[in-house]
Amino acid sequence: QVKVVESGGGMVQAGSSVTLSCEISGSIGSPNVTGWYRQAPGKQRESIGTITAGGTVDYTSAEKGRFTISRDTAKNTVYLQMNSLKPEDTAVYYCRAIIDIVSTWGQGTQVTVST
Repeated sequence: QVKVVESGGGMVQAGSSVTLSCEISGSIGSPNVTGWYRQAPGKQRESIGTITAGGTVDYTSAEKGRFTISRDTAKNTVYLQMNSLKPEDTAVYYCRAIIDIVSTWGQGTQVTVST
């Protein structure tokens, strides 16, 4: 059974940087696609970007210039590096792994950005 676990969230000050991790276990090989999403209070979940098994990164969010998606295939882990954080980046950040046609979400990790 595939398991997706996010970590690295917390409370940070505006202007700082945070790197979130998404560890994927229980699968043979890398997911076809792994994506990062976020959901701010009172808002719908939005896509930040994805990384394919081949390592191609596609950013769907306007935060492309501040956010970077990368991975460590040996650790089966995908990262989301976020720089110059703003209070409006406060949200629960989720990771989703798509393996064949099965989509598995993590439980999310809270990032709170204070002024």
